[in-house]
Amino acid sequence: MKKILPYIMIATGASLWGMIAVFVKGLGAYNFTAMEIVAIRVIFAAFFLLIIGMVRYPKEMKLKQMKDVRLFVGTGILSIVFFNFCYFTTISQMNISVAVILLYTSPAFVTVLSFIFLKESLTVTKITAVAGTIIGCILIAGITMGESNITVIGIITGLGSGLGYALYTIFGKFALKKYEPFTITLYTFLIAAIALIPVTKLWTKLDLLLDINVLMYGVGLGLIPTVLAYFLYTWGLEKTEGSKAAIIATVEPVVATILGVFLYGEKLGIFQMIGALLILGSVLIVNISFRKKGLNQSGKTDMTQ
Repeated sequence: MKKILPYIMIATGASLWGMIAVFVKGLGAYNFTAMEIVAIRVIFAAFFLLIIGMVRYPKEMKLKQMKDVRLFVGTGILSIVFFNFCYFTTISQMNISVAVILLYTSPAFVTVLSFIFLKESLTVTKITAVAGTIIGCILIAGITMGESNITVIGIITGLGSGLGYALYTIFGKFALKKYEPFTITLYTFLIAAIALIPVTKLWTKLDLLLDINVLMYGVGLGLIPTVLAYFLYTWGLEKTEGSKAAIIATVEPVVATILGVFLYGEKLGIFQMIGALLILGSVLIVNISFRKKGLNQSGKTDMTQ
């Protein structure tokens, strides 16, 4: 059982990521905008992380230099806020399954951005994975199919979510030179929350936020597919091979698709399914390639989902 438990934890964490649309759609039903939902997520996540930090990681809550805040502006605002806004907008525009598959274009963006900014090499394997991702996106877009559930805005924000997700890896690489993962995660969500509170003016909807159903969705969004998912996944990752974890993590879009079908009556056409398989195959190629080299490029060991 001890050998299987890490795999169960990884699969559970990834499955919780796949449930995020339930909370997003729940809050959307109360007319919260995509940016307001992002704010709700990061505020609750930051709150839970502060408690966890004070109890479990007090030493990792300290910054070495105040100027390092700029690192977390990159991970918190340029990545987390942008990524979540795009992702939640996509969920409101199109099927959940399509939204999560487009999110999975992030490894392709990581490959390109790492080549440009981190001077990492481009191999045949990486180029193949990027090509597979592009073809998969074209098929998912249903250019020749005229699927009613596919929108231009949805495709653009879906790809934007993949880009924003990838940016966390790029900014995170620089932050990891000085800080532990928990410190980066804590200040990422804290900076994002501080930035979004005045922008969204959530206090104007305080009465609505105190509604028991809204409160449950908010707490659930910040806790279940964010903080809890991260700790379960990371716990399992510490006790198994990264390449295996990357494969197990692809349960996320499967869970998201199943939820979309059974809870919201969503459907995928044959071309969309082929495109989804191409993207997932490309994700596996990139993840396994990176993990073998000891790089954390999949984006799945950080609490960005």
